[in-house]
Amino acid sequence: MGEVEVEEEAPSGPTATAAASKPLPSRPRLTVLPLIALIFYDVCGGPFGVEDSVRAGGGPLLSLLGFIVLPIFWSLPEALITAELAASFPENGGYVIWISAAFGPFWAFQEGFWKWASGTLDNALYPVLFLDYITHSLSFFARSFCLVFLTAALTYLNYRGLHLVGLSAIVLTAFSLCPFIAMAFLAIPRIRPNRWIKFDRKRLDLRAYFNSMFWNLNYWDKASTLAGEVNNPSQTFPKAIFGAVVLVVLSYAIPLLAGTGALDEAKTGEWTDGYFSQVGFEIGGTWLKLWIQAAAAMSNMGLFEAEMSSDSFQLLGMSEMGMLPAIFAKRSKYGTPTYSILLSATGVIILSCMSFQEIIEFLNFLYALGMLLEFAAFIKLRIKKPDLHRPYKIPVNTIGAVVICIPPIVLLVLVMCLASIRTLVVTGCVMIFGFVLYFLIAKLKEREWVEFLTTPLEKTEIDKEAYVSLLLEGSSVNKDEPLQRETDSSLEGIIKIE
Repeated sequence: MGEVEVEEEAPSGPTATAAASKPLPSRPRLTVLPLIALIFYDVCGGPFGVEDSVRAGGGPLLSLLGFIVLPIFWSLPEALITAELAASFPENGGYVIWISAAFGPFWAFQEGFWKWASGTLDNALYPVLFLDYITHSLSFFARSFCLVFLTAALTYLNYRGLHLVGLSAIVLTAFSLCPFIAMAFLAIPRIRPNRWIKFDRKRLDLRAYFNSMFWNLNYWDKASTLAGEVNNPSQTFPKAIFGAVVLVVLSYAIPLLAGTGALDEAKTGEWTDGYFSQVGFEIGGTWLKLWIQAAAAMSNMGLFEAEMSSDSFQLLGMSEMGMLPAIFAKRSKYGTPTYSILLSATGVIILSCMSFQEIIEFLNFLYALGMLLEFAAFIKLRIKKPDLHRPYKIPVNTIGAVVICIPPIVLLVLVMCLASIRTLVVTGCVMIFGFVLYFLIAKLKEREWVEFLTTPLEKTEIDKEAYVSLLLEGSSVNKDEPLQRETDSSLEGIIKIE
């Protein structure tokens, strides 16, 4: 299951005709186990970062309830929808394709821009947190140098191949979770169940609580952006999504149950980011504390790699659809999108100067905007395209599909309503910039100042009607009749998933 298979497939690049004359390259494809590990790191990477939910929630009760209830009403609906749509549109670009099929290229571009900005903000956290776990004594310049060096090193691993990222994610997952398994067993004799129901209303901070819970349970859709790199994605994605849901819930619930049940409730206010290392010290001693600190540091590497892969392959998918210049579709000899990776890494370095709480709130708001579009697209595609080939389909009718989306939409709106004025201003500016950027790119395409992908790649695993929409709806190149005829001819060879 965890093997990485190699398949022959049509190359990606700025021109399909040129690529067609070259020998077909082969590159490793992700299978179920590496994809589970990547989704795990897209979402959590271990219980690191959940400690603040205990403090902000006024004690263990709301934190434990949150990580039991919210996965049912938030994580599971998002995971189910991701499984259905990723299986139906198994191409790089993921949710950008879903939005384009439902609402057209303008909103698809906005979705891609918001999600890329949110993902880059999220990824800016991990090199900083890695250094925080290692040392706090570096000067500003030394720390900046280490930050750039670490980002460059992790980016290079991403450049060397997605299969390497997937395999390293498996190893990092095992290493990150092992100390918490040991801690849970050692905590059993000390657990007092009555500590789990402690709640101090005076210490409750709703904004911090919901932001912490939301951040630790989002990004289930991220791996869909690299669906084109997955072996048999229509079957592999649903299996990996559900496997990751179980893994994520257990990786949060077990350490929280062990830590809050074994320690005195008077220390609730001390539960902040990084507190699990102190929990390990009190339960197991110095060796367990050091093991948890090492696991936390390594987990941040896995989080960075998974996020970087998703962000860069999203840009590649958008370039293949003609939404971004062709340069972002160019691959290295390892099959990775070189310039997309470089752009994402540059964004990480620039944004890493922001504070932890600022990043969390900004990225949550942008992510919430994108998720509202995704839920709307899911419902519209169920209504607009009832006959769309869905290798995996949530076993509900249209009304059931709407009902599934209601709880997560309520949570999204709640998180957005709790945002500060500063967050509203910053995200408002980001949205305006996204609108302007869309029309600027359209002008560049119309004037032919920058090279864009102007002929469709051979698509064998995407619904024909949706692909026609991606290529032609609102496109500035459809005035070219020879190109139109070439496009129509190419589309005749498109087939659905068998």
